[in-house]
Amino acid sequence: MRQKGFLFVIEGIDGAGKSTQVRMLLRKLRARGLDAAALREPTRGRWGREIRAKARQAGSLTPAQELDLFLRDRRENVEKNILPGLEKGRVILLDRYYFSSVAYQGAKGIDPGRIRRLNERFAPKPDLVFILDLPAARGLGRIEGRKTRDLLFEKERYLRKVRRIFAGFRGPRFVHLDGGREKRALGAEILALTLKKMGRSGIIFDHERRPEKIDHPHRQNR
Repeated sequence: MRQKGFLFVIEGIDGAGKSTQVRMLLRKLRARGLDAAALREPTRGRWGREIRAKARQAGSLTPAQELDLFLRDRRENVEKNILPGLEKGRVILLDRYYFSSVAYQGAKGIDPGRIRRLNERFAPKPDLVFILDLPAARGLGRIEGRKTRDLLFEKERYLRKVRRIFAGFRGPRFVHLDGGREKRALGAEILALTLKKMGRSGIIFDHERRPEKIDHPHRQNR
């Protein structure tokens, strides 16, 4: 039996535009009357705050220590936020999820398959994962003006490895998109695919034209 709600994830390297797309998607879903909530990882909880503090210091954690902190933070997020939201029938949007752990800690030498198995023991699988692809140099260029920098992660050579791991995710739940596209056009495609997955096919997307409405007089509401 499937969960009552829906879980959608937006992934990609630093600077790919994940947070922007999550905010845009949240607004559009709420405007359609859907009960939607956005979460991000690392969280603002105990373990997430520790991750953020350590990330500002290069060499402050080993890859194994990083993974352990992310697992703790994610488990808490799943128990306190994700599963309760899904049980209430909400649409949960996640700015990063365990696929980031697979890519980021995998790029530091931990077996990506092992990381995924550890997470999928407790973390619900998403309905769709949007992976925004962008060259590492361009991603770093976008975040150059940030007040705080994550010195554990924001390095071009390292992010090239992370990008390759993200590119390797395959299967029906993964959607690879060009993160360098104009943000509104990209957001329109993400919205269309999200609504389609939810069975609300009043919007379709064609790569050659703008999204358009389609009337479904006999459509049943989910």
